[in-house]
Amino acid sequence: MARPRKFDEERAVDAAMNVFRAAGYEATSTQDLCEATGLGRSSIYNTFKSKHDLFERALDRYMGERNGELFALMESDLPVREKIRTHLERVVEEECGDQDDRRGCLVVNTAVEVAARDQQVAGELARDYRLRLEVIRAALASGQRVGDIDADKDVGALAHLVIAAVGGLRVSARCGAGRAALSGVVEGVMAAL
Repeated sequence: MARPRKFDEERAVDAAMNVFRAAGYEATSTQDLCEATGLGRSSIYNTFKSKHDLFERALDRYMGERNGELFALMESDLPVREKIRTHLERVVEEECGDQDDRRGCLVVNTAVEVAARDQQVAGELARDYRLRLEVIRAALASGQRVGDIDADKDVGALAHLVIAAVGGLRVSARCGAGRAALSGVVEGVMAAL
């Protein structure tokens, strides 16, 4: 008879997610994961099979949480321009806010660090991109129908622009761009709408 697990698997995934966000996939050791989760090596490997499996679970959790926030915003009753501005300003605040909470975006970090060498992870990132693209495109199309977005604008291209701006804001912040520069990017995107 198998022994019951004496830990909360979901809490362990959350703890691992935070470690991967802060250090990245390659720099995170099994020991780092043991310390963050409070689990021993055997418990990690018996439950998650591998560091890679735990990473994929953490990435999936992260994408689900972040997409939930994005989808709620894009489906809200706010005018579409306010939805997009709020989304972009949240990114600026995350990147320029509390120094102790600057762990970065696991999706952007993974795209840069892992995707080129891992087709499975690249596929998950592509699926996630398509989901975000569609919800942003739908919000922009809805705004276009009510006249908030010019009828001659390509809402698909604008949705790609918003996603690219989010990634660009995050990478630029890591390269030293300050709040003023990032806010300028937000204004540039808003002007394009």
